[in-house]
Amino acid sequence: MQIFIGIDSGSVSTKAACCDLEGNLLTFSYLPTGGQPLLTAQEVLQTVKKALPSYAEVTAICLTGSARKLVAASLKIGIIKNEITAQAMAAVKFMPDVATVLEIGGQDSKIILMENGLPIDFAMNTVCAAGTGSFLDHQAARLGINIEEFASLAAKSQKATSIDARCTVFAESAMISAQQNGAAKEDITYGLAQALAANFLNNVGAGKTLKGPYIFQGGVACNQAIVLALQQNLNENINVPPYPHISGAYGAALCALKESSTDKKRGVLNYD
Repeated sequence: MQIFIGIDSGSVSTKAACCDLEGNLLTFSYLPTGGQPLLTAQEVLQTVKKALPSYAEVTAICLTGSARKLVAASLKIGIIKNEITAQAMAAVKFMPDVATVLEIGGQDSKIILMENGLPIDFAMNTVCAAGTGSFLDHQAARLGINIEEFASLAAKSQKATSIDARCTVFAESAMISAQQNGAAKEDITYGLAQALAANFLNNVGAGKTLKGPYIFQGGVACNQAIVLALQQNLNENINVPPYPHISGAYGAALCALKESSTDKKRGVLNYD
């Protein structure tokens, strides 16, 4: 049984995912990076290996994520792919006709435009974290709630509080002002979701022609309040794949599978 592993070494979290020869997701592991990308990558790799049956053979491993080059060099892994390629691979596997990939992670976010199953254009966020998962985590902490409570609280909102999320400083100022004026916590929470969605689309998507079908990947896609906010901003249905928080690692596993496919006619590895 041939197995292909992808590792997404991100600044906030590190993920590993395994797939088989058909590209089916078999198992995955997810851990906070905690400033130790190499150690965490080793941990998630060992976790997924232990979850595999004894007869499984790891054929290839692919690295993606912000620390991909460091981890690949340390673990002597030869296949390295950028995050655009990995996310696009995962998106097409779930939705072959996808036109726009929306991805929001802990510290970065991106939009990938697709055509015939291939990325044709993309854009990423700047150094500002206002449109990322860390922004949500920070603001949820200021409100005294866990990020896991965010979506359920936002769902109770009757009217979203207007929040300027161009940067975290403006957002915090707007939140403090709203709290002082007696705004309900659920309205502030949904206001944050709306602000993040608008900031993401207006900044990362600036100058891009976005069209459906849409797929939303990355850890923030687990937050239903952000999914709803994006749908309202785009006036389109947003598709979320199973386990969106490990989409980069799964895409890397699919890259490992592709890179290791044998061209039987020539008897060589096909790197197309």
